[in-house]
Amino acid sequence: MKLWTLPLVITLLHSPVCLSVTVSSSKPQVEVHEHTDAVLTCEFRTEKDQNPRIEWKKKGKGVTFVYFNHKFTGPYAERAKIEGATLTIHLVTQKDSGEYRCEVTASEDHVSLGEATVTLNVLVPPHVPSCEVPSSIFVGSGLELLCKDKLSVPPATYRWYKDNKVLMATTDTPYSIDTNKGTLKINSVSKMDTGMYRCESSNSVGAPKSCVAQQLKVMDYPLNMTVVIAGAAGLLALVLFCCICMCVCRHRGCRNEGNHTKSTKSYNPPPPPLPPTRNLKHYKQAQSFMI
Repeated sequence: MKLWTLPLVITLLHSPVCLSVTVSSSKPQVEVHEHTDAVLTCEFRTEKDQNPRIEWKKKGKGVTFVYFNHKFTGPYAERAKIEGATLTIHLVTQKDSGEYRCEVTASEDHVSLGEATVTLNVLVPPHVPSCEVPSSIFVGSGLELLCKDKLSVPPATYRWYKDNKVLMATTDTPYSIDTNKGTLKINSVSKMDTGMYRCESSNSVGAPKSCVAQQLKVMDYPLNMTVVIAGAAGLLALVLFCCICMCVCRHRGCRNEGNHTKSTKSYNPPPPPLPPTRNLKHYKQAQSFMI
């Protein structure tokens, strides 16, 4: 029995294993600078099919074809090539960033479909940021300067300059800076805040970019404006005082009227006395006696 089973085991060990199509990528994460070439690797192995169908798709809001039926589609027709199953995109831009899928279909294999995913991230250096600096502001007002670079990847960080000197916010400075949002805030401006302001955006991809410096002028309130504000404040105080006086007077008047009504209802004067009654019979007898 043992001699019979030994050839069977040897035969099974040497028999071909049933393999399906396998697809993989040696570099599933790709980062390249803008306007360079991106190589998205895809390797496959089939069981029997020597001429499998290869497709590339990009995932976004939907799924779009990049390479289908042995040709490139849409914006990739003029600037992409394929070698084996590896895809190369020339002169990539930020729009090319996203998730790509390599699909290999081997119809003669036991499992006919295999796929691998490659994520492309296109790095973009800083662009000239947009800066919002008012031309003038009154003393004592609050101020917020804005700076934004919407195109850089990874997102830019920001620095503010006044008269070409970098502003460094600390707990002792009268202003605060958010280096991630690009804001410069001053709670109460003074004459010393007058100057030329500009913002600089930077990231790890390229050289920093700066907007054109803009003049900020801090002004005193004009005399007529001061008079108007003081008059308005005085009028408001007078109106408030009159309202308080009217409320107090109404409150006291209601109390007095209420007390008067209460005392009138509780006091009942006695009725007037009746005239004395005479005995008519006795009166007649007296009169008769006198006659």
